[in-house]
Amino acid sequence: MQGDPEVIEFLNEQLTAELTAINQYFLHAKMQENFGWTKLAKYTRAESFDEMKHAEVLTDRILFLEGLPNYQRLFHVRVGQTVTEMFQADRQIEVEAIDRLKRGIEVMRNKGDITSANIFESILADEEHHIDYLDTQLELVEKLGEALYIAQLIEQPES
Repeated sequence: MQGDPEVIEFLNEQLTAELTAINQYFLHAKMQENFGWTKLAKYTRAESFDEMKHAEVLTDRILFLEGLPNYQRLFHVRVGQTVTEMFQADRQIEVEAIDRLKRGIEVMRNKGDITSANIFESILADEEHHIDYLDTQLELVEKLGEALYIAQLIEQPES
């Protein structure tokens, strides 16, 4: 089925964002694991895999619309050095995604591509949930201080 070029471009732009998020979250998860923040590392790794699922759905839709998924480009990967910086970097990628998804939904609905709009709405719901999580974590860091917050992330390895 031949898709609208503007819709395919929105799908590809979001695909780029998802591929970027996969890398950013995965790197943050590995850093968190290295720092001993095992609970946070598990959560962040799962977020990376969730973004991979989004990338898969977008890839399938682009191919269905006879477009070519662009796996050649990434947006800037923001790497935090502290837990606060990591949360802020991850939050920024979500803010940008939410804006893009809302614009895409409007364009897709106006062009009559309800299926693509529904895909974007599903991803939007996930991103809104993630930004809510990040906002909560940033509030906790602010209230508790980074040291006490991090103390809650440590998990002793099984013997």
